[in-house]
Amino acid sequence: MPTAKQKLPLPPAGRRERFAWCMYDFANSGYTTVVLTAVFNAYFVTVIASGVNEHQNGSATLLWTIAMAIANGLVLVCAPILGAIADYSAAKKRFLVISTLGCVLFTALLSLVGPGDIALAMVLVILATIMFAAGENFIAAFLPEIAPPEHMGRLSGYGWTIGYLGGLLTLGLCILYIQWAEQHGQSADQFVPMTSLIVATVFALAALPTLLWLKERAVADTSQTPISYIRIGFHRLNHTLKHARQHKDLFRFLITLATYHAGINSVIVLAAVYAQEVMNFTTADTLQLIMVVNITAAAGAFIFGHLQDRIGSKLSLILTLIIWIIAIGIAYSATEKDIFWLAANLIGFALGASQSAGRALVGLFSPPQRSGEFFGLWGLAVRLAAIIGPLTYGATIYLAQGNHRFAILSTLLFFIAGLVLLFTVNEERGRQAAQQDRWNG
Repeated sequence: MPTAKQKLPLPPAGRRERFAWCMYDFANSGYTTVVLTAVFNAYFVTVIASGVNEHQNGSATLLWTIAMAIANGLVLVCAPILGAIADYSAAKKRFLVISTLGCVLFTALLSLVGPGDIALAMVLVILATIMFAAGENFIAAFLPEIAPPEHMGRLSGYGWTIGYLGGLLTLGLCILYIQWAEQHGQSADQFVPMTSLIVATVFALAALPTLLWLKERAVADTSQTPISYIRIGFHRLNHTLKHARQHKDLFRFLITLATYHAGINSVIVLAAVYAQEVMNFTTADTLQLIMVVNITAAAGAFIFGHLQDRIGSKLSLILTLIIWIIAIGIAYSATEKDIFWLAANLIGFALGASQSAGRALVGLFSPPQRSGEFFGLWGLAVRLAAIIGPLTYGATIYLAQGNHRFAILSTLLFFIAGLVLLFTVNEERGRQAAQQDRWNG
């Protein structure tokens, strides 16, 4: 199989470049924290699309999950092909720049959305989420290039840790603005759209170290045309799927990851909605909760980032999925805010740990010369989960006529199934398959 030629000798990444890689997690976390988790999602359900609930309670939540499903469905189709093309044409950095600028632009345009602008809000958030997800895939594909296998878990953990701090900073800035706006008599339809501009600005500024310092180590084959790159992308993806048996632990883990990530994505995009609809949290309560959860998530990513290099990524992930199951169970049964706070912080700790361990495990199973392709498959699994999880939640709550407690049980089932599937993955065998591909590629 043809692969991108590598520079010889391949210069190791220094501290500045690894810091630049981590800074992308810092930059893009504001989008997930503010737009998908804490502010805009609840604003969409309670303000922008609130009118549709008059016909059927739960309809606004269903529309939000449909928007997430469409965005992630488009990414699911494109991610593996783009990853393979990026490997062969040495274009990971170029694609990363394009996806970053796209997410910043469409996030900023969300500031134009107001009550009743359902179609515009859905289109913009779909486009922004597509660009966000693409950037997430491309930045992850650099991991095997800049860190040896024994340090991937730690570096991935550092990235998630600094990422949650970035989300915390962005959310903190939004809270300060919201407090100022409320003191001046502004309503949610006036101040919430402006938080999108804050998110876009922080994303653009914080991504600069990544775009300036992160290096593309592969060298493109200049004899190929753009059409050839596309053809090669499909050819390489087809080759990977046909030879799945060689990387059976990677594909087993991708199925596992898609399963438990369905639960994670449900929590990410619906946590604020659940807090307000079930626990009667105010907007201020919800923002405070998300800020604290970002801190516990950063702690989880940092602690497990170090731990997984010692005990293995698989065992680390088993522990975090057990925490997830306990936390969702507590959230389901919680009737007091204090109990829900406990569940939320357990979720935050498990969130940081599970995301760090999952990305590192894919990195261990990926040959460096095909990292874009394999992380494209990782992106496919994550985006498939982002369709199935929230859409399952949205459909359940629609059928249950707004019963969020019943809907959260579907989330719990995803974590239990993911834990069971994880026991079928052999971490050492997966690492050996990646090493064999490295030498034969």
